[in-house]
Amino acid sequence: MLEASTPSGLPGSESGAPGAEPTRPQLRSAAATFALLGSAPRLHLAWLMAHETSDVGTLARRVGLSIPTTSQHLAKLRLAGIVSARREGRHTYYTIEDPHVLTMLEQIFGHIAPDGTLAPDP
Repeated sequence: MLEASTPSGLPGSESGAPGAEPTRPQLRSAAATFALLGSAPRLHLAWLMAHETSDVGTLARRVGLSIPTTSQHLAKLRLAGIVSARREGRHTYYTIEDPHVLTMLEQIFGHIAPDGTLAPDP
């Protein structure tokens, strides 16, 4: 039996089922997420937080940004739901726990070689 085609001619439906064509709201949200991670400093911060929980001072030092600039990046990532924060006394610790975001970061850096070229397929 053949799958029904969507208006674009691709198999699937707008139901959200695996393999289904993305809905307009999904496309807007995905584009916003990619745009947010399209900043090299934010992407570096995301990679760091995917690998360890850190405070803003540590993240700023690792990325080479000021604490206020790093705080602004973290606020945007938190607002988008990419980063979570945990307060302990006077410190706030940031991390990424969402398995989808972790997989996306793993996939992109697995696809790009250290020299910035696309890595060959395994």
